[in-house]
Amino acid sequence: MTIIFPTTKKHEAPTDDAPARRFARALLAFASIALISPQSVAAEERTCGPEALGVSRVIEIDRANGTAVGLQSYPRTLDLRDHEVVLTFDDGPAPTTAKVLDALAKQCARATFFLIGRNAEGLPALVKRAAADGHSIGHHSYSHPDKTLRLMSEEAAKADIDKGIAAVNKALGATAAPFFRFPGYADTPALVAYLNGRGYTIFGSDLWASDWAHMTSKAELELVLSRLEKSRKGIVLFHDSQAITAEMLPEFLRQLKKRGYALVHITPGDAATPIVAAGPGWTSTTEPIIAKTLGRKGRLAPHAHEQGAREAPKSAEP
Repeated sequence: MTIIFPTTKKHEAPTDDAPARRFARALLAFASIALISPQSVAAEERTCGPEALGVSRVIEIDRANGTAVGLQSYPRTLDLRDHEVVLTFDDGPAPTTAKVLDALAKQCARATFFLIGRNAEGLPALVKRAAADGHSIGHHSYSHPDKTLRLMSEEAAKADIDKGIAAVNKALGATAAPFFRFPGYADTPALVAYLNGRGYTIFGSDLWASDWAHMTSKAELELVLSRLEKSRKGIVLFHDSQAITAEMLPEFLRQLKKRGYALVHITPGDAATPIVAAGPGWTSTTEPIIAKTLGRKGRLAPHAHEQGAREAPKSAEP
């Protein structure tokens, strides 16, 4: 449960109607506390109407036992049904985040935002709004270092991770979800173990929108839809800091509904995370890109991501 605390107003001099005014202020303060729970989210979604995309179901991510998911980086992912999608956004909050939140709200859609701590410090109101809208808030380091966490010393990388977690939690006014995504997907086995040991689940992705590339919003829409039609389901990566994504998102959400896709929202919980192992011949999509970008020092040993993962439980879903 995420609680957004109301802003305290300055003390006012007593008047004849002071008791009534104090009572009114108390009611307003109570009303401004947003209690985001599956029950309240479901109630809000029922007001959206059948034309909205909405959320088809919620998947709990085990807050006590961290793992690492997303087939572009890890040989396992969330156990989604055919035509189920999890929406994730990186690098916010940013000025364009408000437009992304508007598009999601119009469709009663829920997503997960992996926030840069430094950005959260600068735009705390957007952090609070995203949580109040029912989205899950995760972490994406404090500084999103250009040389990536992988090329930093382990001590410095852990410090950047911890500082980012603290900054997001402070901006939120509560503890965010134990979800983390590595900047540039450039993890290390030691850092994954460090986070998993604290109950954090590492999120890669199953497909991305490539919205960091120079293209139009229409081109991005066509690209991500074509990738989704090929994979038929998955964790999708966008960047709410990208103007083309903010512009493209309303039509993307409409197309999900039109094409029969169902939205799955991820939240921290106490149940085992439903994961499924990759098929035979799995290879990482991200490692060759990281190696090319970072050079020899940035390369991981082959099969590094296959170590240390707990066995994927069988899904109870049909």
